[in-house]
Amino acid sequence: MTDSLNRFTNRVENYRKYRPGYPPEVLSVLQQVTGFNTQWVVADLGAGTGISSQLFLEHGNEVYAVEPNRSMRQAARELFGDQARLHIVEGTAEATTLPDAAIDLVVAAQAFHWFNIAATRLEVRRILKPQGWVALIWNHRQTQGSKFLEEYEQLLCTYGRDYAAIRDSHRDQQRLDDFFGNGQTGSNGSYQTFEIPHEKWLTYEDLRGLLMSASYVPLEAQSGHANMLLDLRSIFARHAKDGEVLMKYQTELFVGQ
Repeated sequence: MTDSLNRFTNRVENYRKYRPGYPPEVLSVLQQVTGFNTQWVVADLGAGTGISSQLFLEHGNEVYAVEPNRSMRQAARELFGDQARLHIVEGTAEATTLPDAAIDLVVAAQAFHWFNIAATRLEVRRILKPQGWVALIWNHRQTQGSKFLEEYEQLLCTYGRDYAAIRDSHRDQQRLDDFFGNGQTGSNGSYQTFEIPHEKWLTYEDLRGLLMSASYVPLEAQSGHANMLLDLRSIFARHAKDGEVLMKYQTELFVGQ
């Protein structure tokens, strides 16, 4: 795969405007499993433009949004302004720059598949408080259940440069097992899995923006871009109802220590 640090640089605006958020049920699960509350300090690794950080800020938490990409950090600053509880940090999952034993909950939303597992595990252990928790989150777009979902998936398979590899890395069981540990780092290696369905109606502008936020599709100056948008327009025209199509997601949440 190409460099994960820079592959979103030219997609920041679409990423900020059109990527889906995370359902509030994520917070309910964390409260039930971990005792999560507003006093907890959260580190959001690979925070991007702050989509996942926003969920925890609105809950009332102090959040350290750790992001290596300068354009992404700037977009987060523009979105959130000078919120006192948000700290935007230049760093990586493997080297956050955060203090030792300072964090109650480490979160990685739509980002864990880019991390070096061994280095991230050591860094997370360093910054977590002794009884701290980790939550790994993905929004999985549903690929079956309607003709629209199936045709959109085929569009990505046709035009996405390394789409299949990225898609499959989201559900790499071995990476999860390696991260949560086998005793080498003092972890008991256990985690729980939760699935939360949600959906969103999209206009053509929304759908196009969502597509162009993906790191694996061709940009305007690249080969295949024009044909991809022609195909996208055709898919939308076939399946839109009252000017919108229904995108369905399954938020997958892995919670452990």
